[in-house]
Amino acid sequence: MTIDLISRRTLLAAGSVLGGAALVTGSARLLVPAQAKGLAPTRSMRGGSNNYRPGAPIVDRIGGGGFWMSGTVRRAGDGAPLAGQRIQIWAHTTEGHERDQRSHGATLTDANGVFRLEMPQIVPAFGQPHGHLAYDSGDFETVFLRPVMKSSGDTSLEAHFVLQPA
Repeated sequence: MTIDLISRRTLLAAGSVLGGAALVTGSARLLVPAQAKGLAPTRSMRGGSNNYRPGAPIVDRIGGGGFWMSGTVRRAGDGAPLAGQRIQIWAHTTEGHERDQRSHGATLTDANGVFRLEMPQIVPAFGQPHGHLAYDSGDFETVFLRPVMKSSGDTSLEAHFVLQPA
């Protein structure tokens, strides 16, 4: 007959495994708000404002479509989703250069702070396939992003904003 003794070390190790599993499966929803506390604002990226056009119109789609630009907008600090925020999107695509007016458009975030806009396929400019996004509505500090795609064959690109009040 063997007797198993539970040591403090064994108990702590088991707790970490179970806690990690809860985070992966999403069953520890109470932990998510705690992680959002102190969420730092997104900094503008170098080159993000290149060919920016203030006041680009809100559109249902840019050009013929086929490529999806999406992401989220949250408030710095508590990470709350921000609804109704204007995000401008532009890029060098199969239908035009990023300096062309027809390559620019804007969309609004939904109730969950999510945005999604269809546009023509992004193609490499200066060696890199990349998009440009801007938050510029005025309630929060302006942020310009320039995310680079992993491959020019990708058909979507995500960008996420964490905004600081202006």
